[in-house]
Amino acid sequence: MARRQKKRTGNSILRACLVGISLLLQIGWLLLVILELNHYSTYISLLSGILAALIVLGLYSKNTNSAFKLPWIMLIMALPVMGLSLYLMTQLLGTSRYTKKKLKEVREEIQAAIATDSIVPDDICVAGQMRYLQKHGNHPVFSGTSVTYYPQATQALEDMLEALEKAENFIFMEYFIVDNGEAFQKIREILVRKAQTGVEVRLMYDDFGSIGYVNLEFARELNRQGIQCRVFNPAMPILNLFMNHRDHRKIAVIDGKVAFTGGYNLADEYFDLARPYGHWKDTGIRLEGDAVQSMTAAFLELWCVTERKEEDFERYLTIAHNIPAQGLVQPYTDSPLDQEPTAENVYLNIINQARDYVYFMTPYLIITDELGRALGLAAKRGVDVRIITPGIPDKKAVYAVTRSYYGGLVRSGVRIFEYTPGFCHAKQCVCDGVIASIGTSNLDYRSLYHHFENNVLLYDCPVIGDIEKDFLDTFSICREVTQAYQHPRSVVMRIWQCILRLFAPMM
Repeated sequence: MARRQKKRTGNSILRACLVGISLLLQIGWLLLVILELNHYSTYISLLSGILAALIVLGLYSKNTNSAFKLPWIMLIMALPVMGLSLYLMTQLLGTSRYTKKKLKEVREEIQAAIATDSIVPDDICVAGQMRYLQKHGNHPVFSGTSVTYYPQATQALEDMLEALEKAENFIFMEYFIVDNGEAFQKIREILVRKAQTGVEVRLMYDDFGSIGYVNLEFARELNRQGIQCRVFNPAMPILNLFMNHRDHRKIAVIDGKVAFTGGYNLADEYFDLARPYGHWKDTGIRLEGDAVQSMTAAFLELWCVTERKEEDFERYLTIAHNIPAQGLVQPYTDSPLDQEPTAENVYLNIINQARDYVYFMTPYLIITDELGRALGLAAKRGVDVRIITPGIPDKKAVYAVTRSYYGGLVRSGVRIFEYTPGFCHAKQCVCDGVIASIGTSNLDYRSLYHHFENNVLLYDCPVIGDIEKDFLDTFSICREVTQAYQHPRSVVMRIWQCILRLFAPMM
């Protein structure tokens, strides 16, 4: 079994390398053609220069984050032909209009099928936050939902296995990474058995996220075993902007009654069964009750993008629950196709409205100017702002970029803690003991702008106390590095950090 898995992984990595080489060859060939044409005629050279200037002006006026504009503007201004060619190939060509249209249509159909009442909290600031998610994301607010918090993913796995065993109608699972290792084998055994008894079982995973773990034969095997398995956005050797948009979500829904989400994927390291980077810190939550409808809807949205057939949404969404009200729960998603940075805006609203404290956990800290300024301003007005990042990195280059943000934040009054036992992969925040967000969105550009994500906003729920306690417990085993970043680094280090941060939005 181990030998077969190793072969699969090797084949999967080889496929990724071949795709990468094919894309580079396409880019190289197109650049060569354009350069040759440019040398051939002064008119073509003049035309490309004018087009480059127009593109730069268009970029400057574009309603998007400035961090994405600057690298392209610099590249086009410095190397007009190459910069223009790369921009046209990666930013304007290959955007999936079908996917955008299909996602919008499916979302509208699903939201019409969700049964919910209009709920407005007493807190004016929180009410504004929730109205934003309702109006601009069609994410309803629920009260009849119980929430369980898992400070370690191992606890979430145990409860998820128990819930899967109780499935009677359907199981929906969607993850960025699936590894056919020890943890997933336990899940797989239940899924196969349940499928054989007539339970509808669907599993979707991201191709690029899982490419170092499983190959496409893995999906075919699951389908043969009765599990409807789909691979999201398969990596193809064709230039396509949509290839950069990955399904980073983590969702498990059982019978529309129980749902799980959090930072963990279905691979051994997330459950501390393997330790490539020391102890793996990951968190999650379990929802039971009305809010599970939104988790089901989130799964069906992307599933229907990969599956071109009609769905009876009401079959999965109209399920009665009798859970007593325990605060307000608002699951929400974030899509790179709708030009609305939902997750970032939620974080900004929480930070801007913080009165006493706001704490974050994130594996990567590569933030926009807006987020950096909001965090710094909160600290300056007396809010206790703390951020937990990994003590042991999983990607050294990304870790270097993460650390490059420490200095500016620290000098504004933000406290930085590194998780010394190992790698902290949790994505969550808590504010003033009354509001929290937990899910899959990191504090980095890829999560906030390039990936499909899902999170849950919690208000006045008893479980927020558990999240706060976990933060305080985690601080006690972290290394506070605030003092070490009080003063500017060396000139060489600052230059290197500037270069890294310039291209961070593209990483």
